[in-house]
Amino acid sequence: MDEKRLEQQIAFCREIDKEKFIGRQTWLTGATRKENDAEHAWHMAVMTVLLSEYANEEIDVLRTMTMLLIHDLVEIYAGDTYAYDEEGKKTQKRRELVAADRLFQMLPEDQGKKFREIWEEFEAENTPESRFARTMDNLQPMMLNAATDGKSWADRGIRLSQILGRNKNTAKGSEVLWEYAKENFLQPNLEKGRIVEDVPLNEQNK
Repeated sequence: MDEKRLEQQIAFCREIDKEKFIGRQTWLTGATRKENDAEHAWHMAVMTVLLSEYANEEIDVLRTMTMLLIHDLVEIYAGDTYAYDEEGKKTQKRRELVAADRLFQMLPEDQGKKFREIWEEFEAENTPESRFARTMDNLQPMMLNAATDGKSWADRGIRLSQILGRNKNTAKGSEVLWEYAKENFLQPNLEKGRIVEDVPLNEQNK
């Protein structure tokens, strides 16, 4: 047994417990509190197992799950950047790159390299797995927002154009799931006035 290797792995496992303290802006069903990053990652991993049959392309489900489980770990140091925080998004990439350097170097070199590559793949959205992972990352909060009567959208006065901009690549992972989301998550909340309808729902994003 390589004792140093095991110590590094255990130290990493202990460090990522901090993800449970990183709060997100999405309300849980019932709207009693907001979810944290770890809950978000778990939810998407299970969703991937269940919904992978709707991917536009065949995907490696385990790799996609791994991608979703680790993609927000950098927020332990970088913090969560709200989807519609335009100021925060200006520094998000830099903050997350610095965080990735710090976090993944805690692991044994081979595992650190593998995790970093998977994290970068998610960011690049250039593989079937990363495209579907991005679809999950966009679908999950829409689903919870709809389940809470559009609370987060209404509280912040979110416009449909903002949501469509956020979801410009969602269909690249799954056209079926994006169409479902528009019909079942967005349209009802537009009709109830929970989302500000400033553009047509089926407008194509450039």
